[in-house]
Amino acid sequence: MIRTLACAAILAAAFAAQPLPAFAQSTAPTATQHDAASVAVGSIAISGAFTRATLPNAPVAGGFFTLTNTGSQDDRLVSASADFADVAQIHAMAMQGDVMKMGQLKDGLVIPAGETVTLAPGGYHLMFMGLKHPLVEGETVAVTLTFEKAGSVTLDLPIGDPAADAPMAGMDHGGH
Repeated sequence: MIRTLACAAILAAAFAAQPLPAFAQSTAPTATQHDAASVAVGSIAISGAFTRATLPNAPVAGGFFTLTNTGSQDDRLVSASADFADVAQIHAMAMQGDVMKMGQLKDGLVIPAGETVTLAPGGYHLMFMGLKHPLVEGETVAVTLTFEKAGSVTLDLPIGDPAADAPMAGMDHGGH
């Protein structure tokens, strides 16, 4: 089952100011892979990774990919980091009335056991703020994802067209 942003009410609840319990410290090992179409860390499989090219002096960019939890327990994407940006955050977009709102998911993004969650333009995504250089189409940038249970993995994001809504055919989108 692919979780989408079909129900704005669900996302609105994600923005509610009710704090969730603190995250447990992960003792899972860090996973890395080179030149693979899909990357796995613990029970989380990551595929279809990409970002979009930016104009010079653009302050922000987004990161997109699909997360599949093959395990029997929910996991949570708790943070992201990227050397090419000052800040990397997990975000969601949702309609609130007639206005599309975007906000940080401060408690992370749950990846339910046995389900798939897609980070895509207009929905869940990573937000890279304070870009240190333009993202150039055809190049790649690395982002490190940290999961509550699965641990951390560094993922290469191929940089596609500025209007891309999916990774370009033939581009590597694996980890390193």
